[in-house]
Amino acid sequence: MSLIVQKFGGTSVANADRLRNVAQIITEKYKQGNDMVVVVSAQGDTTDDLIAKAAEVNDHPSKREMDMLLTAGEQMSASLLAMTIEKMGYPVVSLLGWQAGFITTTDYGNARIKTVDPQRIRKELDKRNIVIVTGFQGINRYDDMTTLGRGGSDTSAVAIACVMKADLCQIYTDVDGVYTADPRKVENAIKLPMISYDEMLELATLGAQVLHNRSVEMAKKYGLELEVLSSITKQPGTIVKEITKMEKMLISGVAKDTNIARISIIGVPDKPGLAFRVFSKLSAKNINVDIILQSVGRNGTKDISFTIAQDNLKLALDLLEPYAEALGATSVVYNEHVAKVSIVGAGMESHPGVAADMFEALYGANINIHMISTSEIKISVLIDESEADAAVQAVHNKFFR
Repeated sequence: MSLIVQKFGGTSVANADRLRNVAQIITEKYKQGNDMVVVVSAQGDTTDDLIAKAAEVNDHPSKREMDMLLTAGEQMSASLLAMTIEKMGYPVVSLLGWQAGFITTTDYGNARIKTVDPQRIRKELDKRNIVIVTGFQGINRYDDMTTLGRGGSDTSAVAIACVMKADLCQIYTDVDGVYTADPRKVENAIKLPMISYDEMLELATLGAQVLHNRSVEMAKKYGLELEVLSSITKQPGTIVKEITKMEKMLISGVAKDTNIARISIIGVPDKPGLAFRVFSKLSAKNINVDIILQSVGRNGTKDISFTIAQDNLKLALDLLEPYAEALGATSVVYNEHVAKVSIVGAGMESHPGVAADMFEALYGANINIHMISTSEIKISVLIDESEADAAVQAVHNKFFR
């Protein structure tokens, strides 16, 4: 008998037919004698609908109240799936995140998991119940409901699998694995049989919407292999693990992220310590900074440009615009109509010319590059948002002919 943790995304549980399909997948494993813990996301576009409802009554609701609202989506999915399985004649119980033992930080809207106490889950498994857990949520030290950020149900599932030492952790999505690009946008995208944690983490962080990046971090930390697969096709998916046998593949994927904005602080005095002052102020508000570009100092000044998540743009501007005068800068400007396109691959370390090939592909498509960032296994460029899809296709064509 094995312990299996499965996670089903919003499209997998979007309606009654999909719920019955998911229930069939779960009960097939259960009938084989396995203990089953299942984590679910909100149905379809429920989260977006709830956000829209909030906007109808308050343009700027508190993050605490948004978490109270958004956790309702997963609660609906969990109870409806439990009812579906119950109808099939199997013992089942649904649990909210806090009932399943999720204790989080107090960062409403983007909380991190501090601990998971699986005592309640174990008790239910001992009764041979199928356990359905709401993903994406937990409770903080104030006994308030919190959410883990969009895509956080992946992290909920991985956390349970790690703490309970599950034998298998399967992440069911609306695509049947990890592809070299989004198969819904790039016609010749290739499904990968396996991918390393590091490559998957980069792709997830850079905009590939297959796995929550924090779920990959956690899986790597605890050495938990993941399988990403589709609840619809029921075909073998992609294994995410420490070491893969894909040494001959130069890059493993192309990703885009349109949820970003560029901020430029113009005319900053060319003195030591000013970059520290800027970025420490952002860090204090938990605003992550990605690509950074600092111009060469001329006439005693320089410009500092960087990218952040678009969700943090208003907060960042509220911090920096009043601060610009204290820094001695002339102005703060921003552009939210930008996109980041990236290539990722462990093979890049030992193959010169990868950047040149990427830039050649973009040049061939007449796409201008605003900023560039590189690491051992990734190259990212900032471009106009309107050209993002064309850029992904051009770069993918270059590396996956």
